[in-house]
Amino acid sequence: MTDERRRRTLVVDGSTSYVWTVRHRHGDGRPCQEVLTLHRDGVRTHLVFRDGEGRYVGSVAYGHSGGVGDRHHHLNLNEPGVVRAFVDEAVKRELLPYNGELDGWELFTAVALSRAAAATPEVPPDCPPGP
Repeated sequence: MTDERRRRTLVVDGSTSYVWTVRHRHGDGRPCQEVLTLHRDGVRTHLVFRDGEGRYVGSVAYGHSGGVGDRHHHLNLNEPGVVRAFVDEAVKRELLPYNGELDGWELFTAVALSRAAAATPEVPPDCPPGP
């Protein structure tokens, strides 16, 4: 991806459209941040992920632009499926539409777990229970 501010469109339920962008920002002594912006019907919601204790954002160490994570999970904000999961979680919590900034970490664990569950195939019926 050559332009991290590229505007992309996500269509939910065949009728609701969000234009979304991902960008990295920092400055003024603040920690690095990854920002997922969702724009719909004139309302801009910024999900902000700030670098901090036990959390990382952006291209730290072996990371990449749009990458956010903690000690247990990693998400790529450039993936439409990840963005869709954040939209779904924010709608479920009645946070959208919201004009302003929201702490993306508040949604992070729920989204990471839902993405992991979606990526895990079902256990065969004859498989013994886990530990």
